[in-house]
Amino acid sequence: MHITLRDFVIVRELELDLSTGFSVLTGETGAGKSILIDALQLALGARAETSVVREGATRCEVCAEFESTPAVAAWLHEAGFENDPTLLLRRTVDSTGKSRAWVNGSPATATQLRELGEHLLDIHGQHAWQSLTRPDAVRGLLDAYAGIDTRPLKATWHTWRTAQQTLADAQQAQSTLTNERERLAWQIGELDKLKPAAGEWEDISTQHSRLANAQALIDTANATAVLLEGEDDGGALRQLSRAIQSLQALGHVEPEFNSLAEVLLSAQAQAEDVAHSLHSYLRKTDLDPQALAELDERMGQWLSLARRYKKTPEDLPQALIQWREDLARLDAAADLDALQKAEQAARLACLQAAQQVSTQRQKAAKPLAQAVTAAMQQLGMQGGRFEVSLQTLEAPAQHGLEEVSFLVAGHEGSTPRPVGKVASGGELSRVALAIAVTTSELGEAGTLIFDEVDSGVGGAVAETVGRLMKQLGQHRQ
Repeated sequence: MHITLRDFVIVRELELDLSTGFSVLTGETGAGKSILIDALQLALGARAETSVVREGATRCEVCAEFESTPAVAAWLHEAGFENDPTLLLRRTVDSTGKSRAWVNGSPATATQLRELGEHLLDIHGQHAWQSLTRPDAVRGLLDAYAGIDTRPLKATWHTWRTAQQTLADAQQAQSTLTNERERLAWQIGELDKLKPAAGEWEDISTQHSRLANAQALIDTANATAVLLEGEDDGGALRQLSRAIQSLQALGHVEPEFNSLAEVLLSAQAQAEDVAHSLHSYLRKTDLDPQALAELDERMGQWLSLARRYKKTPEDLPQALIQWREDLARLDAAADLDALQKAEQAARLACLQAAQQVSTQRQKAAKPLAQAVTAAMQQLGMQGGRFEVSLQTLEAPAQHGLEEVSFLVAGHEGSTPRPVGKVASGGELSRVALAIAVTTSELGEAGTLIFDEVDSGVGGAVAETVGRLMKQLGQHRQ
């Protein structure tokens, strides 16, 4: 791992190249050892604050370089980043608190840095024991040791909770649902009598307008036909015929007359077509008072329903479709038997998933306790004992059927108690180290950092701490 800092907290510029295996940074309190850990956490997505920018500087920069691993390569590929043998993370923070991040030269988010950091680095701080009092952290350590993936369990739990809520809502809203269903059923029944079809309103409006003005249309068609075909010389067609003959008679003298005659011939043909269409229209058009009355009645029904439901007539067909869909949804929501069966099925799936997780936890609890107990003996806690306690919950939770806690007896003959109630600070540090050493070998992170892991210990125990660190360094940085 290679670290580069610029204008970070009190550091103007620093480059640190750490080799593989076991490395130790020593120095007086306040020398700045923990600044390196803070910088690494920033590079791996920790919250950015203006306080990390060195006083007088406009921006700080942290770069961390790691060797890529198969897990890192898979993550980079899925996230769309370049996959190189060397992984470079870069983070900047300016004096206003604005932060920017890059992964292999491509812009990234802080969330992506945190996700990537889980594959790269595991930090055990000087107060690591405090996390051992948090149920989620304790449970996470046991699950990691057991190789448990709790995501399927959480998914089934959320499905069950959703089914529970849906059933509860339906039960609570039964009266409201019943009233709403009755209202929709009535409205649908009213429109079903009309049976409005899409586009029908436009069609009947056109037909009604035509029938209402039938006499005027017939009179206009007759008058126009007379104007075109009037007897003697009063018709337009006869006048056009005479004009054409006059022009053609002198076409041999003035060729332009022939061209004009051609234009009039075209007009004559079009006028004859119009006359033919008018006769055809008159043959099929007649006054129909009964049809007009029927259309009046149907249009009245459309308008009445449109006014009742505050819609335009054109919207009635779509309203009927929508009401039917709404009624179907209400029918489904009111089907308590189906909802109860769905809730029971979701609960059973959740319990089955939770039981599988419980079985794995129970199987892993004893080996984990034995491994940590063995590590405690090396750390000057001869006769001490570590236990993993599984307490059954009254109801399934999204993390399973039990709560997990760690119990510790600091010396032989003492009763195991919760980790947070162990009196000695030195014992706390050593228990935390024993757990860290035991569980760190499980993770995929290639780099482990222990911050002031020797706090509260000395002498032979301190030497043992060093040996354990060196032992870890045989396989990790």
